[in-house]
Amino acid sequence: MKALRKLASGFGNMALCSVKKPTAEENEVIIDVLYSGICGSDIHALKGEYNKKIPLTLGHEFIGIVCETGDKVTDLQIGDRVVSETTYEVCEICPYCLREEYNLCSERKGLGTQVDGSFANFVSAKAARCHKLPPEVSDEAAALMEPLACCIHAAMEKTSIRSDEKIAVFGPGPIGVLLALVVQSLGAEVTLIGISKDQKRLAKANDLGLPQVIDSQVTKLSTLVSDQTDGHGFDQVFECSGSPKALQQALEIVKKKGTVVQEGLFAQNPVPLDMSLLLNKEIQLIGSRTQKPSSWKKTLEWLTTANVDPSLIVTNILPLSEWEKGFELAMNGDELKILLKPE
Repeated sequence: MKALRKLASGFGNMALCSVKKPTAEENEVIIDVLYSGICGSDIHALKGEYNKKIPLTLGHEFIGIVCETGDKVTDLQIGDRVVSETTYEVCEICPYCLREEYNLCSERKGLGTQVDGSFANFVSAKAARCHKLPPEVSDEAAALMEPLACCIHAAMEKTSIRSDEKIAVFGPGPIGVLLALVVQSLGAEVTLIGISKDQKRLAKANDLGLPQVIDSQVTKLSTLVSDQTDGHGFDQVFECSGSPKALQQALEIVKKKGTVVQEGLFAQNPVPLDMSLLLNKEIQLIGSRTQKPSSWKKTLEWLTTANVDPSLIVTNILPLSEWEKGFELAMNGDELKILLKPE
């Protein structure tokens, strides 16, 4: 089969390779991949900014059809249409695992990060981490369940959203737009913030029903705070861009005793911050790392009840063989979500 692999550290060093098709261990299934989305972390991996086990098949946002089951798999059958959590292996004995907070297990191995992922014709996944899909969820929407689960985790598990709140979201990429749609579906007033190079993404977000989109290089954030919040600041701010400057701005525009949730992945660390804002405004600064099993269950429920179609953020579908074009489009900021389809 064909698989898109990171072959060495540093910028680039990726290629579409011929590799052996995986076989199912006793508690695993083999999934015939239909679509796999390009994630920001995949772009960081291409640039050599995100350490992953090498060599490795990238990709972790996907939908597919079960084509092989292990001997001990009883809940899934060949032909089932499924998505899989990104967690592949955990220690199962630490305090986090016992609470099914697998995203925090120090021994965690994830698909596309430590274990071969979904930019391939077939991918191996643990049956216990797979979720069967109802027919009303399209393939394209299901391909977005992983990033959507990250947003559900941030908005519904790391914090809570009230309908009377005013929320700001930095970063009009796939995560930022999905999170803004989740927040809006919960009844809150949401403002999506980008910069001038994000014009196409901001316009797309506006077309998707997000009425308040802001170019922070055109509209001063102090003016935004004055106009949108009567000068008090936003109740909560979600930073989804991975930009240190955006995180600093989030601390500036959140209200006193407000909440800032960091979801974006930083390309470089450490991140410089004016911590006096955190102290003087008594801000709650919360990290939101990927997702956990409860996030996926909430996501599936949201997909079937929220009356929002996340597949509308898909702006391009390319064959896996055109992965270079897909990554280039994803990096230049014109597209939202790009799906790769194995031939």
